[in-house]
Parts: sequence; C-alpha cells; structure tokens
Amino acid sequence: MLIRPLHQMAALKKTPLFDFHKKHGGKMVEFAGWIMPVQYKDSHIASHVHTREHCSIFDVSHMLQTKIHGKDRVKFMESLVVSDIAELKDNQSTLSLFTNEKGGIMDDLIVTKTDQGYLYVVSNAGCADKDSVHMKARLAECKVAGLDVDLEFPDEALIAVQGPAMSRVLQEGLKEDLSKLTFMTSTLATVFGIPDCRVTRCGYTGEDGVEISVHHSRVVDLTEKLLTNSEVKLAGLGARDSLRLEAGLCLYGNDIDETTTPVEAGLVWTIGKRRRQTKDFPGADVIVPQIKAKTARKRVGLVSTGPPVRQHTPILCPHGQVIGEVTSGCPSPCLKKNIAMGYVDAAFAKNGTSIQVEIRKKTLPATVSKMPFVPTNYYSG
Repeated sequence: MLIRPLHQMAALKKTPLFDFHKKHGGKMVEFAGWIMPVQYKDSHIASHVHTREHCSIFDVSHMLQTKIHGKDRVKFMESLVVSDIAELKDNQSTLSLFTNEKGGIMDDLIVTKTDQGYLYVVSNAGCADKDSVHMKARLAECKVAGLDVDLEFPDEALIAVQGPAMSRVLQEGLKEDLSKLTFMTSTLATVFGIPDCRVTRCGYTGEDGVEISVHHSRVVDLTEKLLTNSEVKLAGLGARDSLRLEAGLCLYGNDIDETTTPVEAGLVWTIGKRRRQTKDFPGADVIVPQIKAKTARKRVGLVSTGPPVRQHTPILCPHGQVIGEVTSGCPSPCLKKNIAMGYVDAAFAKNGTSIQVEIRKKTLPATVSKMPFVPTNYYSG
C-alpha cells in the first residue's frame, strides 16, 4: 500500500469524516489523492487485533460509488466486466473485474443487482478517475446504439464496519433481522434512525462485516452512534492493509493491474460460466484460453521469518535464480510471522514449495503458502 506523509493538503480530497478523524486523533496521510487516517491513538497492530476480536469502523468514502440505471443496465455492465451480472438475484452482490482488450485487469469492483431498478457499483479510489472515464465512454457508445442506460455518481459517504461483533452492534440500530442478510447481499434500510442507507454484507478484512453507504451529511451522526458501543473503535489504512493481506485479498495497483490477467491472479472464479462460453467481455480472447492452457506465472502466498518482506522483494528459486517478485508483504499480527503475496513462475507455485526471498542483498528461506493466511469468517447464514 503506497502511503505518503501529508505535505500539500490543499491539493488533496477530503472525505466527509475528515474533521471527525482529526478530532479523534487520526494520523492523516495522503492516499490515492485523498487525506486519510493511517491509524488513531491505538497502534496499527492494536487496531488490527481489535478488528479480529471485536469491531472496527473504517472510512472508505474515498471509493467510487456508481449507480447504473435503465432497462439495459445489465447489458451495459456485462460489456465492461467478466461476471455474469444477469444471473444475480435481487440484492445479490459479486466481486468482478474491469478488463481491457489485452486481458489485463483495469480494476476490481463489487456489483450489486438491487431491487430498486439499478446496479450499485463500488470501485477503488485509486482508479476512480479512470473508471468513471471508462464507464462514461462506454455509456456514450451505448447511447449511440440506442440502449436505455444512464450513470449516476451519488454524493454519498461509505463506511465499513468489520469484525465478529458487527452483527450485535448493528442490529441495535436496525428493524430488519440482520441474520437474513448473508455475505454478498445488500439491503436498503434505516440505520440508527438514518433513512436510505445501503447496507451490504461484505468487506476487506476477512471478518464478518458490512459496508454502509449513507448520505454525506449523516455519516458523522451514524459513526458517532456506532461508537457508543464499547466494542467499536475507529481503524485506519494501516490495519486495513494488514487485515486484507492476512485474508489473501488483492490490493489494486500492487497485486493486480493492467499487466496481470484474472487467470494469473487466481481470480478465475470471478468469470461467469456463461461469459466463458459467450466470450463477450473485454480481453476474453486472451483470458478464456488461459483458463485451460494455464499461465507462465501465478499469484501465490508466501510465509517467512526474519526481516519483513515488502513489495518488489525478489523471489528466488532454491538455486538462486529470480523466479518472481513480491507484490504485497507485512508482518502478520495474528500469525507472528511474515506474510506476503507475489507472482512466481508456475513451476514454483505449489503450496509448500521451498523458495527464497532477497532482502538487503541477503537470501532468506520462504515457503509458498495457501491463502487466506488467516481463516475468513464471512457470514453465510
């Protein structure tokens, strides 16, 4: 995760919780063009452990939220992504990928097929400008072709409430039975008296959790009400990054980008079976043959001891030849050892394979590991 200290505040964007973060001791840094809290008064490790054991709130308002309207909204979305959006049930969500004609991943995103007559899409802050331009360009083409579709970029904040205590905490503010909202489903609800909140059971930590889209004028109110529960604390980008890495989840720009295909990245499961047959998504002619033919390199997990393994660390075979590179790495607060993910030559991708990493010109032993490193606790009912 690329985080830089704050220098030129004026040029950076602020979420509706900016003043709230500062008031609560948030250490603010630049991230993806935004001013965001990297941690609060608690250490990054304390926030990480608190999320695993209790419940934390993350400000994710910097992410791009999009609503896609019109009777041809599914056709429009399927012209951009790899997933089978048509097969989604009402209020069901899926992880998907924007791909380019070369098969590279332009961004990862979550698409929800709402029962309010629109698709709800959340994509990454670092790709927001690129994604909006990409969707608008496709929209113009669809309009020329006579399709009924429109884009809306709502002025709403987004918070993620993550951890095993989430359901107890949130249920206090909901009339709906939260036990009926399973992983990757969504509902429109009044939350702690605040109407029209979109609550989606998902997250980026590997824990049970929700993301709540709320009007920007009410997000401070909602966050304060959640914090009245003693199990809830604020958490920042530092804990968010180590939590997602323990869960084996990709960070766009590190672990996936326009030079990686879904097959190389181990994200074949995002490609709908029907879409593999119709091959009507960008880059399908490159991606679909890779599914059977395999690829020269693969994304893998790594564990090691000694100095932490960071992005761009070379990965070597036992004989010392470079076979790949680390894309994300950190010490795992839960496992008390170093974890990382990266790409290696396919011959070395099997779990349990002994390899090496090169840190400060020294080679150290490492092992290819299955992911997630820490078991996930998604709620399936």
